[in-house]
Amino acid sequence: MTTANQKKLLRALAGEVQEVPPIWMMRQAGRYLPEYRATRAEAGDFLSLCYNSDLATEVTLQPIRRYGFDAAILFADILLIPQALGADLWFVTGEGPRLSTITTEADFAKLGPVSDIHETLNPIYQTVRNLSGALPKDTTLIGFAGAPWTVATYMIAGRGTPDQGPAHALKAENKALFEALLARITDATIAYLSMQIEAGAEVVKIFDSWAGSLIGDDFEKYALEPCRQITAALKARHPNVPVIGFPREAKEKYVGFAKATGVDCVALDNSVDPEWAAQHVQTDGCVQGNLASRHMVTGGQELVDDTRRIVQAFGKGAHVFNLGHGITPDANPDHVQLMIDTVRETR
Repeated sequence: MTTANQKKLLRALAGEVQEVPPIWMMRQAGRYLPEYRATRAEAGDFLSLCYNSDLATEVTLQPIRRYGFDAAILFADILLIPQALGADLWFVTGEGPRLSTITTEADFAKLGPVSDIHETLNPIYQTVRNLSGALPKDTTLIGFAGAPWTVATYMIAGRGTPDQGPAHALKAENKALFEALLARITDATIAYLSMQIEAGAEVVKIFDSWAGSLIGDDFEKYALEPCRQITAALKARHPNVPVIGFPREAKEKYVGFAKATGVDCVALDNSVDPEWAAQHVQTDGCVQGNLASRHMVTGGQELVDDTRRIVQAFGKGAHVFNLGHGITPDANPDHVQLMIDTVRETR
């Protein structure tokens, strides 16, 4: 049973239906905010910002100060795990991340053991500890990691790709190597998220941004099963900490995902109709989502109408209001406030 003084997000993740759902946004600390851009400039570059605990704490707190979101999500990046395992990682301005590639057994052999990742990731745990003490008492702290499949796609290709083709090719050509890499990432993710929880994260989220490119049995083997393994391991160590799963673009495979993996909440992308999801996904527990990110750019009555529709569609079950993907750098901060006001006014 939940108690009246619990944080709104934790109540939703426990299955409580609330008149006004808790609200936060993916990538809510980011380039659409002028205060973020100023702090990023102070840090010098993106990775320096991730690993500077004081500045990462600051950018995590900025959207909480501005908007009063019900949750703060740790400022970090899903590719810190590859770097902690020994891959080279750098960011190209305007183009995104670049990594040394894992395409052969020799490449894989260069990766370090999972037990060594914490030396690199200790600044991230310090950021979590900082936030645990700095957030308002009613604001939930979310930790996160990338799902093994999504992280693997970057490690294999050395960059983001439109169709995850290099990862699919390695899966077909050298299944043993592909699965060994996925297993290493899975074990590292368990260790990483467990340390975030020990540092003070109250919820963790697993981002599988490229889950939708896995077809048929591959979805079960390489998206669903690693998420189940991570969730089970975390629940064994930290039984009271909820887990949110986000198999983006899973389409009909959203159905049953919570039961199959053990996650407490399924995050939905904005390609999913909210009325359909209420009937087929929310029946298994809390859902999160799923306003299109473009509304944060365009604003207007369409933003208001779609926000109301989502709140009303999910109003009979446990729901966390969020976007269907991360907010984009060209978003208008005023439109974020309009979204929040609309959620809190809709009945």
